[in-house]
Amino acid sequence: MNRLQTTFKALLIALVLGAALLPSYAVTPDEILDDPVLEARARELSAELRCLVCQNQSIDDSDAELAKDLRVLVRQRLVAGDTDTQVIDYLVSRYGEFVLLKPRFAWHNAALWVVPPAALLLGIFALWLSVRRRKALAGEGTDARLSAEEEARLSLLIDQIDTQDTELDKDREHRS
Repeated sequence: MNRLQTTFKALLIALVLGAALLPSYAVTPDEILDDPVLEARARELSAELRCLVCQNQSIDDSDAELAKDLRVLVRQRLVAGDTDTQVIDYLVSRYGEFVLLKPRFAWHNAALWVVPPAALLLGIFALWLSVRRRKALAGEGTDARLSAEEEARLSLLIDQIDTQDTELDKDREHRS
């Protein structure tokens, strides 16, 4: 009996987790069209339209009453023979561009479409200039030669350091 209970619990957990992973749609059975082609078109359109109550969900995913009304309206327009574009245009004329989850390109919102890629390109160009400038600055110092006076001073400093090292070594030997 214990083994049967364990198996049953595991099956129940798997079913619950599986159901949680399935996409949930707010479309109720009474909204679904008999024609599978029209229903597929309605689902596609509903996925592109914003719920005006929830604002971050499509009308296909929303449980709001307005979303249900919009889903029914989309299906009614499709049954009446409207094309997908006509349905979208009708809803935009009634509710504005905000009803679209992905706004259309238009001159009044051109900055939304143009500025991000332009900023990315500008950033890449600035990075390229910076790298090029650093390479040029690093390359200038590689061919520099010391003058005779600088070489003499460097030799003197090296000799002083060698002398100090020798004295330190003698001091260490004397202490040990």
